[in-house]
Amino acid sequence: MCARVSGTDPSPRLSAWIVAAMLAMVVIPTAITLFAVRSPGTLHWSGSNPTPYGYTWSLLLFIVPIVAIGFWFVPAEGVEIPRRAFWWTVGILGATGCLLDFFFAQWFFLFPNSGATLGVKMWAVGPWVPVEEYIFYFTGFLCVLLIYVWLDEYWLAAYNVRDYPGESKKISRLFQFHPTSAVVGVVLITAAVVYKKLLSGSPAGFPWYFTVLVIGAFVPAMSFFPTARPFINWRAFSLTLFIIVLVSLLWEATLALPYQWWGFQETRMTGLFIGAWARLPIEEISIWIAVTYATVIAFEIFKLWQASGKKAKHAFLGKE
Repeated sequence: MCARVSGTDPSPRLSAWIVAAMLAMVVIPTAITLFAVRSPGTLHWSGSNPTPYGYTWSLLLFIVPIVAIGFWFVPAEGVEIPRRAFWWTVGILGATGCLLDFFFAQWFFLFPNSGATLGVKMWAVGPWVPVEEYIFYFTGFLCVLLIYVWLDEYWLAAYNVRDYPGESKKISRLFQFHPTSAVVGVVLITAAVVYKKLLSGSPAGFPWYFTVLVIGAFVPAMSFFPTARPFINWRAFSLTLFIIVLVSLLWEATLALPYQWWGFQETRMTGLFIGAWARLPIEEISIWIAVTYATVIAFEIFKLWQASGKKAKHAFLGKE
């Protein structure tokens, strides 16, 4: 089914656990080191607007990779992107990210430094949000997907699945409930509630932001993970994940929070903040792990649907 480079290439199940272990190898020592900082320093501004249009310019962190991959790398190497699957993924997940802002910005986020934006306000339930927010989420999903596609189809193509049409015909239906994902999702939300109420310094409220992130990541997982797992290029996924998390941490910890491009309403957070990174809430590390995970699963499922040539109901539910 898969193009293998050696007889010892790990199974899809083992590959998923290897990616989790790689993430843990970085997260655990980093967490221990960061929480050893007892008196974190603070940034003092020298002017009323230290980063004019800073949030606006920072969107290049997503836009430049999108342009480079979409208009240079992909055409130069003749990489074939499954376009219907690509745009279905971008359309659904990009819209989901924008809806997060539209419905929940008033509950989760703050935008105290208006000088870091163009000053163009966009509609949302409650206070308006800067236009940069919608661009941020749409380009974020697009960037994640393009990096994964580029790695999967070219840079790490030796590890992807070649025969999607043939393999898709062996799948009776794409929807396959994954109880482990459901259990893990419930455990994570429960742990967040327990931490907020019993261990954090801000027990008021409920960890709604973390809850929304877990639901956003684990609904695709518990619906489609067993089907998608053999088709995910786990090496491409792991590199995509590390690139995106690294960029997001650069963005959040060194720019956005210290210069107040955006902030967070603590009563809706878990209450676990990283003092050494300008009190970055744990949710902001989790969000891009969740985004990458959900994006890759959705893309692989849409690829299988496209390759099968079936109508949606038949492909997803196994019914004509």
